[in-house]
Order: sequence, then C-alpha cells, then structure tokens
Amino acid sequence: MGLERVIVPSSIAAFGLDTPRDNTPNDIIQRPNTLYGISKVFGELAGNYFYEKLGLDVRGVRLPGIVSWKVEPTAGTTDYAVAAFYGAVRTGSYTSYLRPGTYLPMMYMPDAVLGLMKVAEADIADLKHHADFNINSMSFAPEELAEEIRKRVPGFTMDYEIDPLRQSIADSWPNSLDDSAAREEWGWQPEFGIEAMVDDMLYNLSRKLGPLP
Repeated sequence: MGLERVIVPSSIAAFGLDTPRDNTPNDIIQRPNTLYGISKVFGELAGNYFYEKLGLDVRGVRLPGIVSWKVEPTAGTTDYAVAAFYGAVRTGSYTSYLRPGTYLPMMYMPDAVLGLMKVAEADIADLKHHADFNINSMSFAPEELAEEIRKRVPGFTMDYEIDPLRQSIADSWPNSLDDSAAREEWGWQPEFGIEAMVDDMLYNLSRKLGPLP
C-alpha cells in the first residue's frame, strides 16, 4: 500500500513581527521569532515542496490556540485560555500571564479535529493551497474570556501577573486570521464560537472536577 496523503499541522506561531496582525492573510511574509515557529514554517515549505516537486499529497492547516477540557494546561502561550476554566471550576479565580487586550486566534478542540478531517477529505482538484491553510473560529482577549466565564460562574475573578516571555511571543502572533482560502477551497466552517465553547468547557469540567463554585 502506497502513501496516499500526509497531513501536517502548522500553527499561528508560523507568523512573526513583520506579519500584519489583524485578519492576517493566508499568503504573507512570516518570519517567526521562535524556534517552534521556524519549525512550523519549515513544515509548510517542505510540504509544499514535496507536493510541487514529487507529487506527494501533503496538506496542512495553521491551527490557532486550542482549547480543550480533556488535558490540563501546560506552559504554552495560549494555554491561559484553558487554565482560566480550570481556575473557574476549582477556585473561582485565575491569574493570567497575558495582559488585557492581548487578542489571539482561538479554537475549540472539536473544531480543530473537524478542520484536519475536512482538509484531509477535500478534493485535491479544488485546492490552490496545500500545507499552509489559515483556519480560525474566534479571537478574544483574556478579559473577554473572563467576562464570558463570569456570566456562568458569578463571582469569577481574573487578575494579571504578566510573564514577559509569553507576552512577547503573543505580541508577535496574529490578533485574528483571514481563513477565506480554507472556506473557499474546501468548505471550512467552524461549529463553535466563544459562547458555545464556554458552555461546553464548563459543563465538561464540572463533571470532571466537581460542581462549579
């Protein structure tokens, strides 16, 4: 059995300080300033090279920050958006390491899986891009997420102790993404906005960790 298709996940980390931050286009200068981002650009370029030069069907999407209730957050730049939910359920509070007004593209895990499946299943004849599709579903700042949580967990508080390293990384990434290429070429359409995501996160975490405070 031959290799039919390769799916290569990329990331908003593939963009850098020289990239327009609002509604970041699919095809634009990237120049990331982290090794993680550099590795993602390499994956995109290598994927496109293998398709153009060798005919290997390589496809990929640039994932935003991913929110999921199944695994506890680690130290990633966008993981504050997961940690805030754990804080809301456990203590009714959370301390953000990103400052207010830090907008980042975000996506709920079911939509990330959906995006990877849909790009994998797309008709190759419809694709003008291959290993470097922007996909997005929402964009928010920490205080906006806190407000949505507070609507469901009255009394939830978020304060701020800014981590200079992660803040500088966030400041080099897009505020929002233009994902029109994915929508036009393979029908990308997310299913979760921020309100539906918050509802589902709190429902599942309250079942996992115990009732809301």
